[in-house]
Amino acid sequence: MHAITIPQPGGPEVLTWAKVADPVPAEGEVLVEVAATAVNRADLLQRQGFYPPPPGAPEYLGLECSGRIAALGPGVSGWAVGDEVCALLAGGGYAELVAVPVGQLLPIPRGLGLVAAAALPEVAATVWSNVFMVAHLRAGETVLLHGGASGIGTMAIQLAKAVGATVVVTAGSEKKLARCKELGADVLVNYREQDFVQAVGEATGGHGADVVLDIMGAKYLSRNVDALAVSGRLVIIGLQGGRSAELDLGTLLAKRAAVVATSLRPRPLAEKAAIVAAVREHVWPLVESGVVKPVIDRVLPLAEAGEAHRALEAGEQVGKVVLQA
Repeated sequence: MHAITIPQPGGPEVLTWAKVADPVPAEGEVLVEVAATAVNRADLLQRQGFYPPPPGAPEYLGLECSGRIAALGPGVSGWAVGDEVCALLAGGGYAELVAVPVGQLLPIPRGLGLVAAAALPEVAATVWSNVFMVAHLRAGETVLLHGGASGIGTMAIQLAKAVGATVVVTAGSEKKLARCKELGADVLVNYREQDFVQAVGEATGGHGADVVLDIMGAKYLSRNVDALAVSGRLVIIGLQGGRSAELDLGTLLAKRAAVVATSLRPRPLAEKAAIVAAVREHVWPLVESGVVKPVIDRVLPLAEAGEAHRALEAGEQVGKVVLQA
């Protein structure tokens, strides 16, 4: 098969379309012929040499894909060769073939094509596991979403609105905020011009955000805690703003609040399977009814993965950048 390889860590220009060995599905895996994949920030870090795949995962980039089952490994039931699927991956999506643990497979939602479905698994699993399984966002609560125009942000807006929450988003341009509003965001904060802590306080009458989903890490830590409501939950899923910061535990204690940091890629197979099952149960019906839609900024050929990485690094996109095989 062919795959995007990384001969040496570096910029987008190092990504190389090359012939490599075909994967072979192991016990409990299926082989998927990739129709499309999508770009995530973890891919950029891996390309730079900062985020190696977990042990046993494919060495190639790509944390999600869509396609058709080409072969079944030993012990697999419930799926057949030719089934159209999408999947959460620990790696390997930037390729023509990928072996996938059966617990990480999802059917293509009714009414959605293969290319659009490639934009769903990673963001749906990330948002559902963190905002709902960890932070337990409920109807009537307020959630603050940083990076509202990102792939994760655009999915989180839609799912939070679907359960009846009030959504506050941050983004760095009026164009991105306008798109967030179209998706249902209630309060729009341009982080270049506004203080999001003040904006949350004003929007909630001083109550604060019950849930904060954060991609920035250290840079926003103290202000995120300031923005929390009593019994609020801060979930950190990214470190774009650094990994080390001071935390005033007195403020946290006074608010009886929780700070949780999670990652999805290195989790054990059983935990990923449980998350994927929850996504199928709770998110897929919303996609099939049209309440939640994949937000795709652009679709590029897989061989042009470098251009897709440049777009993501420049912060040009709203939603996902998809690579079509």
